[in-house]
Amino acid sequence: MILVTGGAGYIGSHAVKELVKSGHRVVVLDNLSTGHRAAVDKKAIFCPGDLHDLKFIHDIFGEYPIELVMHFAAHSIVPQSMQEPLLSYRNLNCTINLLEAMLKAGVRKLVFSSTAAVYGEPLETPIPENHPLKPTNPYGQSKAWIEAILEQLHRANGLDYISLRYFNAAGADPEGELGEEHHPETHLIPIILKAALQGEEVSVFGSDYPTKDGTPVRDYIHVSDLISAHLLAMEALLQGRKQREIYNLGHQRGYSVLEVIDAARQVTGLDIPYRMADRRPGDPSTLVASSAKIKAELGWEPRYSDLQTIIATAWEWVRQHPRGYA
Repeated sequence: MILVTGGAGYIGSHAVKELVKSGHRVVVLDNLSTGHRAAVDKKAIFCPGDLHDLKFIHDIFGEYPIELVMHFAAHSIVPQSMQEPLLSYRNLNCTINLLEAMLKAGVRKLVFSSTAAVYGEPLETPIPENHPLKPTNPYGQSKAWIEAILEQLHRANGLDYISLRYFNAAGADPEGELGEEHHPETHLIPIILKAALQGEEVSVFGSDYPTKDGTPVRDYIHVSDLISAHLLAMEALLQGRKQREIYNLGHQRGYSVLEVIDAARQVTGLDIPYRMADRRPGDPSTLVASSAKIKAELGWEPRYSDLQTIIATAWEWVRQHPRGYA
């Protein structure tokens, strides 16, 4: 049985769907602060609750025969983390509670949702996993600290884990059942598409970065490709082929904000106006992954690597669900 924390959220709900399709029994833990009950697969067991509640977590491990945990739950909005750092640092407390309950229950296998934000401003591109960690925002710092804790627990308590450092997750379930809905929305592609749908303009934060057009460059990965990597990581842990690993998840190609807007125009057939705004604190100029390691070691092969394909699946979700999960 697999426990998925944050399983009602954007990425977690996609993971739950694929786990259920693969024949796994799934328990979902989510406080619904940013997730959606309607996004949780009906075949999964849903346990509403919070990782701040240590007794609640212990009770879950006492009730269900958990073999492995996929840990998605987190405060993950970078601009918000710059304004309210304690929100990100609560990720640390919640994860410690989860790890304590896991170890007490004898569960020692974890797939951890990490982030490219641990790297900060890269010294080389594409970024390899052994790149120095110099986060420029509290969100990235919280994830870097958690990775350090996982390493210590691996040595001291036999915790086996795989940490997956996401670059920019995007797109929507190709079958149209799941998509991305945040309040407020801070991810570029859904912001652009909702603006296109509503005839509004997009704010571009920063035009003076050291990039080809002055706007930040990011590596976009389809959410379904992200989840396929989680399933490979899970199997590697359950089969004992891996005990401690860190992998990047990206496509080794970066797109600037203006290039993403142009791609969205091509997909939607709409003119999407934008205006230039000041930089947001904590935003690195360029984040592009080297994913060679996970491809070589786990055989990961992304299926939706084209930016227009990623945007097209997100556009279909936005068109079919203009009010999200409401």
